[in-house]
Amino acid sequence: MDAPPPPPVNWDALDALVIDFARSDCLVLPPVSPSPPSSPSSSSTTTATSSSVPSSSSSYRSRLLIRRARRALEEGDVDAALALLRAHTPAALLDHRLLFHLYKQRFVELVRRGTETDMEAALDCLRTALAPCALDAYPEAYEEFKHILLVLIYDKDDQSSPVANEWSIKKRFELAGLLSSILRAHLQAYDPILSMTLRYLMSIHKMLCSRQGISSPISDLTERLLFDDRDPPAIPQECSLEAPPFDEVDVQALAHAVELTRQGAVDSLKFAEGDLYQAFQNELCRIKLDLSLLDKLVYEYCIYRGIVEGGSHVLPGLQCNSQNNDLNSVDKQEANTETWIECEITNNQNGDCSTSDITHHDSWSRKLRRVRSSTSGQRRRKRWRGRVDDLDYACEISFDANKHDILPSALDMDKDETIVKPDLVADSSLSDGRNNQDQKYEVILEMRDLTRKGMASKVVEEINSMDPDFFSQNPIILFQLKQVEFLKLVASGDHGAALKVASTHLGPLAGSNQAFLKPLKETLVTLIQPNEDVLTKAISLPVLASSLQIAMSRRLGIEEPQLMKIIRTTLHTHSEWFKLQMCKDRFEHFLKIDSLKEVDPSVGTHNMSKALTDECANGSSQITTCSSGKVLDEGGSPQVSSEVACDENAILKVMEFLALPRADAIQLLMQYNGNAEAVIQQIFS
Repeated sequence: MDAPPPPPVNWDALDALVIDFARSDCLVLPPVSPSPPSSPSSSSTTTATSSSVPSSSSSYRSRLLIRRARRALEEGDVDAALALLRAHTPAALLDHRLLFHLYKQRFVELVRRGTETDMEAALDCLRTALAPCALDAYPEAYEEFKHILLVLIYDKDDQSSPVANEWSIKKRFELAGLLSSILRAHLQAYDPILSMTLRYLMSIHKMLCSRQGISSPISDLTERLLFDDRDPPAIPQECSLEAPPFDEVDVQALAHAVELTRQGAVDSLKFAEGDLYQAFQNELCRIKLDLSLLDKLVYEYCIYRGIVEGGSHVLPGLQCNSQNNDLNSVDKQEANTETWIECEITNNQNGDCSTSDITHHDSWSRKLRRVRSSTSGQRRRKRWRGRVDDLDYACEISFDANKHDILPSALDMDKDETIVKPDLVADSSLSDGRNNQDQKYEVILEMRDLTRKGMASKVVEEINSMDPDFFSQNPIILFQLKQVEFLKLVASGDHGAALKVASTHLGPLAGSNQAFLKPLKETLVTLIQPNEDVLTKAISLPVLASSLQIAMSRRLGIEEPQLMKIIRTTLHTHSEWFKLQMCKDRFEHFLKIDSLKEVDPSVGTHNMSKALTDECANGSSQITTCSSGKVLDEGGSPQVSSEVACDENAILKVMEFLALPRADAIQLLMQYNGNAEAVIQQIFS
């Protein structure tokens, strides 16, 4: 028996997270003229995450500071990192543990250079900085100080020396990661919600696949996007080591959410002074992401959803420009942004997007031209700027004393500024291909927007004029559109016209497909309902609009973005994972996971809406449904027995004493009728 398809995703909620991510990292520019973005979801849900994650100018500057300090340490330039900290966050250097690590690495780097001047500077560092700091950094610091002196007599290439580890380049990256963890918490400079949500969902997905012993359908993406190693954890100050005991519920929730030992979770809570959600953010942001790949996935999604202009209008990322190295103002960065590089859209949009299924090229071409003409001056989308603040370290300015005054102020993403872009010199055939691709997007987005407005008859008419065979291959979407048309007529009181739509379109469709018969009956029942309630309670227009967009894109040879595949698959495994845990996710609201799963809650309880939602999932998620079904079939969804109810305190006790995952603790308790003492006694005996 085939596994049921995963529930549909609220793409509007994902739009909001993506826009928040792009704004927070200044990846987009505002439209040339003030006008709402073309994506309806972007205007209605943009503010959904504003209260949950800091996306202000201070947060952007802080994250930029952390990236630059990190880059400096990874390059071995400890002086540059220290200068940045003294100039912008001197309070961080009050942590003598951190300061001792920085001075120790500075001493090693000076000795590594080996010149006479550097050796004198290394000895001076020992006398004036490292030795005094070792006295009160932490109990083991003085022993470490004496040990580090051995680098003066052992060669850096001697792998058998007692200080081979101190000489290792890996030490730079460990210290850079530790500094990032400390600064992130100190400055409250957490990553945007989208990147934290992806870390969390992909981590759970990997855990479930590993536990069930099955292969992941998105492993090629998760392995590239999510790295296995993490930044070192920030260590709590000595004064906070005697923190009051934490609620075991919080300790276990944190430990199993981010794969920590119990002691690791306790230390994390100590560092966060008992704030569970701050500790959770600290731990999530330690997980490393391939930021350049994430930017590409976000850009691809933004193009697909109509959030930013198409590939022929704007190009992601900027090459490092030696003239664009003034860190005093992002405005200056924008003014000097004159080197645009060509966009390479991800694999599923490469090459010729034409399809042999569509034979009415003239109709399509006329429609494409009409859409571009009718939307000229009306469709104002944001423009992709790329991560210009994340310049290569070699291209940044020297970190001397007179250049540490100010970090760039963040770009106000709502400010309307006209940025003059240079002419793009490209091969004419390549340019024509991009323009053709953009025109296809325009048509799809126009049809999607009309569907969201409930203009079903116009959508059907336009698509039939472009591609008469489209609805014969997508009868579910045609049925749903005709339902919308019927319901609007009923709502307006025109029952005669509504019955004509039903007899002309809905009836024949139900006659050829029995799956439509039940929704048809429920649709006809609306004839006796109050007019104002008919459409609002019956159908989810955003779900239908997204289904139409996916179907039209596939018809035109444009596959859905890889980010959508990741979200759909990982949301499904997230639900399966917490079925195993027999509890609700403590962090799903904080990460907006509940919003991603909530598809038009105003119609969620209506029977006809449920039928439509199921049909949407079946009709628009074929690839991912199969993949997710594979996880369910091969791994086997856990069947939770209702005969044995496990007490929450018993679950926590077994988890704590035996250091077991929640699902394993539950299974053991169910074997012993929920008796925690019996489980522990049996294990230790």
